Parts: sequence; C-alpha cells; structure tokens
Amino acid sequence: MEDDALEETLAQFKEKRLGGWGILQLTAGTGLAVYAMWAGVLMPGFRRVPLKLQVPYMPASKRQVGNVMTLLKGRSGGFADLGSGDGRIVLEASQKGFSPAVGYELNPWLIRLARFYAWRAGQYTKVSYRREDLWKVDLSGYKNISVFLAPSVLTLLQEKLLTELPEDALIVAGRFPFPNWTPCRIEGEAADKQAAARRGEDRTPAMASEETSLRALESLMTEFFHSCTTNDRKREIEELLNSFAGQPGSWRHCLYFLSNSRNEYVMMYSLTVFENLVNKMWVGVASEDKAELRSCLPKLLLSQHTLLPFFIRNKLCKVIVDIGRQDWPMFYHDFFSNTLQLVQSRSLAPLGLVLLKMTSEELVCPREDLSVARKEELKKLLLEQIPTVLNLLTGILETVWDKHSVTVTTPPPSPTSRETGLMVGDSTPVGLESESGTLCLLALECLAHLFSWIPLSSSITPALLASIFHFARFGCQLPVKTKPLPTSNGNSSPGSLLANGSEGQGRTGQMIGHADRARLGVMAMSCINELMCKNCVPLDFEEFLLRMFQQTFYLLQRLTNSHSHTNTHSVKNRLQELDESYVEKFTDFLRLFVSVHLRRIESNTQFPLVEFLALLFKYTFNQPTHEGYLACLDIWSIFLDYLTTKIRSRLADRDSVLNRYKDALVLLLREVLNRIQFRLNQSQLEELDDETLDDDQQTEWQRYLRQSLEVVARVMELLPSQTFSILFPVLQEDLDIYLGLQQFIVTTRTNRRLNITAEADCRKLHCALRDLSSLLQAVGRLAEFFTGDVFTARFNDALAIVQRLVEVTCYGSQISLYDVEMAVPSVLKPDLIDVHAQSLAALQAYSHWLAQFCSEVQRQQDQTQFVDLITSSMAATTPLINAKVPEKLLVSACHLLVSMATTVRPVFLVSLPAVQNVFNLITENHNHRLPQEAHVLVCRALSNMLLLPWPSLPEAEQQWPSRSTSHARLVSTLTHQYRLLPRPPDHHTSSKVVLQQTLCVLRDIVDSISGEATKSRQICYQSLQESVQVTLALFPLYIQQPDVTDEMLSFFLTLFQALRVQMGVAFTEQIIQTFLSMFTREQLAVSILQEGSAGSKVVEKFLKILQVVVQEPGQTFKPMLPSILSLCMEQVYPIVAERSCPDVKAEMFELLFQILHQNWRFFFKTSVLSSVQRSGAEEHMENQAQFIAAMQAFGQSFLQPDIHIFKQNLRYLEILNSKHKLYHRKLFRSSMLFHFINVLLQVLLHKSHDLLQDDITLALYNMAAVDFQAFYSSFLPEFLNGCQGLDPHQRTTLARNFTPERDLPSFSQGVYRLVNDLRFYRLCNGSLPPGTLKL
Repeated sequence: MEDDALEETLAQFKEKRLGGWGILQLTAGTGLAVYAMWAGVLMPGFRRVPLKLQVPYMPASKRQVGNVMTLLKGRSGGFADLGSGDGRIVLEASQKGFSPAVGYELNPWLIRLARFYAWRAGQYTKVSYRREDLWKVDLSGYKNISVFLAPSVLTLLQEKLLTELPEDALIVAGRFPFPNWTPCRIEGEAADKQAAARRGEDRTPAMASEETSLRALESLMTEFFHSCTTNDRKREIEELLNSFAGQPGSWRHCLYFLSNSRNEYVMMYSLTVFENLVNKMWVGVASEDKAELRSCLPKLLLSQHTLLPFFIRNKLCKVIVDIGRQDWPMFYHDFFSNTLQLVQSRSLAPLGLVLLKMTSEELVCPREDLSVARKEELKKLLLEQIPTVLNLLTGILETVWDKHSVTVTTPPPSPTSRETGLMVGDSTPVGLESESGTLCLLALECLAHLFSWIPLSSSITPALLASIFHFARFGCQLPVKTKPLPTSNGNSSPGSLLANGSEGQGRTGQMIGHADRARLGVMAMSCINELMCKNCVPLDFEEFLLRMFQQTFYLLQRLTNSHSHTNTHSVKNRLQELDESYVEKFTDFLRLFVSVHLRRIESNTQFPLVEFLALLFKYTFNQPTHEGYLACLDIWSIFLDYLTTKIRSRLADRDSVLNRYKDALVLLLREVLNRIQFRLNQSQLEELDDETLDDDQQTEWQRYLRQSLEVVARVMELLPSQTFSILFPVLQEDLDIYLGLQQFIVTTRTNRRLNITAEADCRKLHCALRDLSSLLQAVGRLAEFFTGDVFTARFNDALAIVQRLVEVTCYGSQISLYDVEMAVPSVLKPDLIDVHAQSLAALQAYSHWLAQFCSEVQRQQDQTQFVDLITSSMAATTPLINAKVPEKLLVSACHLLVSMATTVRPVFLVSLPAVQNVFNLITENHNHRLPQEAHVLVCRALSNMLLLPWPSLPEAEQQWPSRSTSHARLVSTLTHQYRLLPRPPDHHTSSKVVLQQTLCVLRDIVDSISGEATKSRQICYQSLQESVQVTLALFPLYIQQPDVTDEMLSFFLTLFQALRVQMGVAFTEQIIQTFLSMFTREQLAVSILQEGSAGSKVVEKFLKILQVVVQEPGQTFKPMLPSILSLCMEQVYPIVAERSCPDVKAEMFELLFQILHQNWRFFFKTSVLSSVQRSGAEEHMENQAQFIAAMQAFGQSFLQPDIHIFKQNLRYLEILNSKHKLYHRKLFRSSMLFHFINVLLQVLLHKSHDLLQDDITLALYNMAAVDFQAFYSSFLPEFLNGCQGLDPHQRTTLARNFTPERDLPSFSQGVYRLVNDLRFYRLCNGSLPPGTLKL
C-alpha cells in the first residue's frame, strides 16, 4: 500500500466516531485481514526460506520507487529486480523504457499480485514475473539490477554478479546494501535509502572478499547440517555449492577457506573440491596452478596437522597423495622423498607414516583415472623404494622396543627346538609411552598394507620379522588392574591413549593401557597374517617362514600357559581376558599356517609339529566363545583333510604317518565328543539357539553339532577301530538310560505315565536324551565308513551298531514313549520324540550297508540274520505310519521305509505282514489320511517295492507279471477319486485338492524310477496310462486356474523326462499339440506378465517340457521344430524381450539353445564327406530367418541388466561355438560376429557386468580368433572411430597399445588395457575446460 493512500484512510478514521460495536468490528476485521494477508501472501513464501534468509514483505513506497528510478536515470537496456515483491519497481521500470523488465520472486502469491497490477496498468505483455531459482538464473543479459534480499545472501550474490554481469552494469540495493561494495551514488535516507554500485568499479580487496565468502560458506554449511533445514533447502544449498566448486579458480578460495576456517564442514567441503580437481580435472589445470598446489598443500599440512581433526588431516594427506599419483616423479620429483624425510623426522614421523600408508593404498590399488601404463609405472616405482621403506619401519620398531624393554631369559619355543638366534632371549616390555605406542601402531599399519601386495623377498629381513613378533606379544599380556592415569584436567580416564588408531597422537610421558597394547598386538598379527596368506614362497624365504613359525609356537605357548609368575589363571580365563580381536587374529594365523604352509614345515625337524598340535589342542578346547571354538574346529578339519590326502598318496607310509599323530587324534576325538554332551556341558550348550534358522536353514545348535560330527567323521576315516571303540561305549551308556525308562512307566485304566518327577532326575534325563540324540546322529554320520572295500573287515562293528539301532527303534515303537504323560512334557516329550526319530534316521543311514549285506547273504545259504534285521526294522517302522503319530516321527519312519524299498530291496519285503498293513492303510483307509508329505513318501516306497528290480537276481526270477498286477491295482486305488472328477469341473475346493494331491503322488512315483531299467518304466507307464489320459483331458478345462495347471504341467514334465519312450510318438505329439493350441499369445501374455505368479510358473514348466522334446535324439519329434520355434520367437520372446521376466527368459533362452544345439542340422545341412575332407566350400543352410532371429535374441539379451541371463547366454554361445563352430559359420562371421564383439566390449566399458569380466574376455578372444587379421585391421579401428569422447591421437594410441597377439593371456591383457585406457581418456577429456586446445 502506498504512503499517500494510507494517510487518507487514517484521516477518515479520525473523523468518524466509533462505538463499542464498531470498535469490536474494527478489531475483528483487522485481525482477519492481517491473518489473511499472512496466510495467503506471506506465509507460502516463508515456508521454503530458512529464518536467517527470510525478508519480510515490505512494499516499496513511492519515494523508494522514485529513488530507484533516479539512480537509473539516463540508462537503458534490460532490468531485473531480485526479490520483486508485488512488482511495482518492475512495473515502473517498464514504463520508463527498460526492456526486458523482469522480476524474480519466491512467493507465488506476490507473483500473482504483481501480474494483477501489471494487467491493471496495461503493462501485462511488457513485464515478466518469474518464480525461479536465483542461483540458476543467467543475469548476463541485464545491465540494470535492483536487489531486495537477505544480507546473508548478498555476500554470495556478489560473486555471481561479478561473474555474470557486463562491465557497465549498475546494481541498486535497497534497505540491505552489499557489505563489501562501496556505493557510487546514494538516494534517500533511512528506510528510503537506495545505494547504487557499478560492476567494474571499486571492488573490495581480495582478502576482505574471501573473508566474507568464508563467513557466508560457514553459515550455509551450518544451515545445511541443521536438523530443522528442509530437504528442499538442502538441495538448493547443495546445488549452490556444486556450482561454486565447478567454477574455474574455485580452488584458490578453498585454499583460503582451509587455511583460515576451523569449521569442519567447510574444511571437508574445501578438501572435496581439491579431491575432485585432482582426480577428475587435473589434465585441464594450468601447469603453474599445479605447481602452486604441489607447494601450498604440503606446507599447509606441515603447519596445521597438529590442529586439524584426524579425518581432516587424513583427507588432506589423501589429496597430496592423489597429486603424487598423477605427477610423481616427472613433475613432483620430491613427493616420495619428502614422505620418507617426514618418517625419519622425530617430531613428524607420525605424519610421515600416515602419508606412507596412504601412498601404498592409493598408488597400488587399480583406479579408472590412470592408464595401464601409469599403473604399471607407479607399482614399479614403489617396488624400487620398498627396501628403503622396510628398513625405515624396522628402525622405528626396533628403536621403540629397545627403549622400553629389558632382556630376560625365556624358555625356548619347545623342548626339542634348536637355537635359532631369535628365541634365546625375550625382551619383555616394562612400559610403553603413548607417543611411542602411536608411532608403532602407525608403522605396523603401514607394514600390514605393504605386505598385502609386495612379494616375499629378502627385503623382509629377520630383524623386521622379530620386531613384528615382539609387538605381537602385547596381545598375550593380561590386563593389570591399576589406577587409571590422570588426564591433563586432573580426571582419571580409562580410555585409550591411542584413540582412533592412527589418529591419536598421545600425550608425552603417559603409558599406554591394556586396550592400546592389545591394539598393537592385533595390528602386529595382521602384518603376520598378510605374509602367511601368500602361497608362493621363494626358496630363499623358507628359512624366514621357519623362524616365523617358531615365533608363533612361542606365542601359542604364552597364550596357553596356565602358570604365570603373577597369578594362576586357567587357560580359558586367560583367553577370555585377552582382547577378542587379538584371539580372532591369532586363530586366523593358525588357519593360514595349517592350510597354506603345513606341507612345507611338517618334515622340518626344527619345528616341533606334534608339540604344536598339543598346544593347538589346548587353545581349541579353552576357547571362551562358541564361535572361537568352531573356528578352531575348522582348523582341525583342514589338518585332518591334509592327513587323509597325504595317506592316500602314500599308502606305503600309512602306518608311520598315523602313528605320529595317533595320540593327538584320539585326544581330539574324545574331547569333541565330550563337547557335544549336555551332561558334561549343559550350561554352555544351552546358550546355543535351537530355534532360529540361519541362512543355511539350520539353528546355531545344529551348526555346532554338524561341525563337531564332521571332525568325528574325519577321525573315523583315519582311525576307524579307535573311533568305534571310543564312541560305542558312550552311546551304550545313554542307550541304557533310554531303554531303562520302561520300568518307570505306570499304566492305569485311562493313561500311561512316566514316573520320574524329581527336578534333578528330570534334568538328568533331559541331558541324557539330548546326548543320545547327538550320538545317534554321530553313529549315522559314520555309516559310510563300513561299506565298500572295508565291508568285511568292519562287518562285526557295523552289525553291532545296526542290531542296537533296530533294538532301540523297536523299543520306542512298542512302548510309544511319545504318547506317555510325564512331569515336564514341554521338555521331555520333544526329547523322547527326537531320540526315536534320530534312531530311525541312523538306521536309515545304514541302508547302503544293509544293501551290501543283502548281496553278500544271497550268495550264502544262511540268511536268517539279515531277514531278522529287516523284519524287526519293519516291525518297528510300520506302526509309526499313522496319522496320530507326531509328524517328526512319522516322516522319519516313512523315510526309513523308502530307503528299505529303494536301496536295500529285499525280495521278501513286500510279503512281510507289517508292510502289508501299510498297503492296506493306503489303499483302504481313506478316513485317516496321512499328512501330504508322509503320504507321498509311503506311496513312493510301496511303488518302488513293486517296480524296482531285486538285486543279484536274474530276469526270470523277478516275478514281473504279479508285481505288474499289484502295481496297477495300487495306482488304480490311489487315483480312484481323481479319475472320477467331474467334467466340466465344479468349483468346489475338494476337487482341486484331489487333483493336486493325486498328481503330486503320481509325479513322485514316476520321478523315483526315472533312472531305472526299461522294464520298471514300462510297468509304471502301463499303470499310469489311464491317469495320464484323464490329465490331458482335464488340462483345457483348468487352463484359467494357473495353480492347477502348474501341477498338471509338473506331472507332464516328469513324464516326458522319465517315460517319453514308453508313451510313444503319437501320444507325445498329441500332448504337445494340445499344449501349443492352448497357449495362445494372449494366454501367454496374461501368464507371463504376472511376474512370480502361478501363471508365470506355468509358462516356465511348458518351456521345460519343450526343452525335453527338442533334446530327443533322432527324427521322432523333428516335424514339431517349426511350431516350437514359432512359439518361442513369435509369441514368447516379444512379450519378455523388454520386461523383467527373469525366470521365463531363462527357460526361453534354454529352449532356444537346445533347439540350436540338439538340432543343428535343422539349420546347417552338413555333408559327411565335406566334414571329413574339410573343403573350403560353404555348407548349405536352411531356415536362415529363424536362425538370424535366434541370434538377434541372444544379442539383445547382452544389452539387458540381468547378469544371470547374460552369464547363461554367454555360456550357451560358447558351447555352440565349441560344438558346432558357430563363430566360424559364414552367416555369423559376415553379418553378426563384429556386432557381438562390439556389444561385449561396450559391456566391459560400461562396467555393467564386471563380475563376468573373465568370461566376457574369453568369449571375445574366441570370436576374434575366427579372423585375427580382420579384428586388428578392420574391427578395432572402426570400433575406436565410433567411440565418443576421444581425439584422433588417443584413438591411434589405443590401437597401437593393443598389440596384435594371438594367445589368450596376451589378448586378455590387451582387452584390459584397451578398456581401462579408453575410460581414462574419456575421463580426462571430460575434465578439460571448454575450448581447450588438445595438442
């Protein structure tokens, strides 16, 4: 509102008297008006602007508008008002002849108001009001600027105006003037004052401008990280900062910011600008600017490194190292020598070590911003400096150790070891100052990274190894309970003096504590492990390895020493008090020693291997955590595998090798068995979770037990007799408890009860049952070691085990312990069920032994023992096949029945009364149906009894006619309800359930005999024939129900895989034609587009069936190939090509591959004579269009992001080339080869499938090998000419560096160099400023 109008309104109010009602009306109206003004006009603009940047809406008065026009008098051209409000200044400027006249404002309501005023004044088409981001607006077209913005913005706006406005521009600022510009004219006073400044005059000195910019940047950074700042505002600030960073010369401002600010955000931003400059734009930086940076940044680091936070210091170090990575040694010749000088400086050594470690990290690791030649040069330069670097680091460690230690006599590494010069004395540290501790920690960090990439050589001296092991001993020391040292402010601080690792400098005079000693020990072990993981050891380094192992033996002695001169810690307590990371590192070392170097050291008489195993035993079984114990068990497994392999390769020395380690293995076996028994370790074992499944679908307890049993099994393989003699008595002890429970069962009229109620007795029973379950699993795991060549030798042991297992299973089934009431049913009942189930599972594990026993007794007259075993086991099993039995027990019984029918196959099995009862249960009792899993297993067992041939009997004695009749009757009973399903189907769920359950059983029956003799498959198909016809008739009726269709197709897929020969050609064609007619393009689209749905799975199964068909040898199904190809390329492929349908795509490409692979002559009519003579004449080709379409589909798949499809299809092409010389075919070679090579190279360039780099390179080699001459002379230049972002010289260099070699290693190296250098050139060219002239 203008001032004149306001005065007139006030005069009217003064003349008019107001009553009470009038005053109330005036107050309410004024309040509503103010609120409406705020809510509608002001608040929407304020929502997006932080408080410190908010400017209140104060419309310009006539005097202020006049002052602006007075300052602009005599000027013309474009006019812009920044912060234009209601637009009255823009409107006046337009009326004065300024064109274009534009206003920029954030508040959308004020923009609408301004446009209304312009329309009312008739200037609507001559002015423009815009709501735009000020920092993205190009102001170069304006000579006249009016500014009404917040003071904090004006400081940053100065830079933009100086950069964009022409030299003769005039800037008028109202209310809030520019802080660093001296106005050339001023109009008005107080609130009406307007100041004008010229773009080209009276600039503030650079220092003042940089100081102001620094304050503004600090303000922006603080605002950005403030919790109240909105995301929109953060994006605005981020864009502003990125824009500033991208301006030429911005690094100079950042250098000032870094030198003069203590704001961590500002310093990190400045260093990020430097990092981006060096890594992405260094090629385009002027040489004098590079020299200035190489000089200024190290000076800045030296002057301020003690004041900077560690992460800022490290970031600055990295920028300096990045410069060295680009310019050393040509333009930055003193880069590395300066670092070494710092390392040698007493006061600056920590800083030098930080730089040294960072140099190792950044100059060795492969990066995109370096060419291959530069990478090789840097690695060579660093390797030349390694002897000097290692000598310096050795000196640091030795100096510190000698300063802070005293020499005392220590025992040798073992009673049998010889003097090595390293172990005669032991320097025991009496204290280590924090400054020295920090220095050593940094030195060890450097060594750890250097050892990760340098080769083993004489540069790694015995003195260096001894020094590292000295510090490794720190980890073995127990914490000493002392009063914490006071800090500088007088408070006691238990914290680490080496906080943040390499970051803390420590305080002079203070001694490091236990945590810092442990960190030194951990880092020393990291250095040792980096050396240990190198498998390629030069001959001259093997002596050093021996010394390392002797040192390690000494450390292991200290770790497992339970008698100390200060206390009497047990080994377990000692390990528990040590730093957990140190123990983990030491365990890693032991694993590396056993897995990588044991074969080198075993025969060396200077290393006491047996004593080492004894110490490893103590270390293993005193681990304070389960994870540590399992990690040690892995080491023993590796050792046992090594022994087994050694014995197999040296059978003549078997006894001598075993005798050397026999005692250790027996001790190991006993202790592992003890560790899985609850009666000995209940509290520890109950800590293990037995409910939550991990990624391997096993609980923590199951993983613990499995790893323990694997060790037992490996010992059994080496020492079978000793293992059996140790395990069987332990098993017997728990079995006696279990078998004695019958005497505690009290039977009444209504129930049976286990009369064990005392808490101690229940706990003891619980432990015994858990242990019995574990030992039964152990017995089952050892079954494989009683079969094969050792069957006769170990027969009696195996027979004793099997007889005992049969006894246990019969006992459990007879007294039905799972059905007995007891005191603690939630604990004891699951234990009893588990023991019974595990006894069945263990007996099932011996089914292969029983099968071999069956073959042996058939050659003898007396089969009584074998018949008794089978009869008793079936008598124990079949009563459990009942719906009322707990499911875990029921399923175990069913699996045992399947194994007896499938693996053992005794002739008399089907005639046993117990088995006949199962037949009756399945075929007659439909009211008490078993759970689906159990029902399927039982049907499989019964079917296999009738279908599988009896071993060791001639064909004439197999009784096929009677067995065939029985099988047909069994299948007829199982499918009775299924064959009576209504057509068309009703909508009752019962019909669908019958269909799905029946097909599941039939599919399992067919699948179980898929690899058997022809006679078995013939009988099976004869029994199933009617059900197959019914399924084919029902298929079209259920096509709209994908879950049912999926089940049907699964059944047909199994039929095609197992019985396609028995089905015959005519019926097979009928099935396929039915499917092809039902799967129209519309039906396929509906199914496929529901990714992961049942419909999608239906299509997958259909494609799998077609895969089986096209793989059939001979000409049987060849007439169907055109239809299958048409379905694949014309119906399925167009739907899946541009969509993410990974499962369907995988099956479709598998089908395409099988069509090409199995039916190659469908496309290429190869003459036998021409194949033999290998004449140059090109073979005749048919169905060329279909072949080209298939190849195009494969090519398109390489452009998709799915890595699994890419890998699969690349493998398919390689197979086609290997088997059929695909790449050499004239059509492929002339029109497709170079396209495929181009696509694969582009994949490498874009890094879309880096995990497959080796596979892609191999495929490229095989394709290029078709015609190396054409690849190097024709394709490569054409490919490089088509690559964007390269200049001619770079293209020539890339072509020249790809040497025309024809062996795979050289070609692969050429591809790697081409891809790396091409990326590098693009990065360099993209970083050059516009208009740069490339020489």
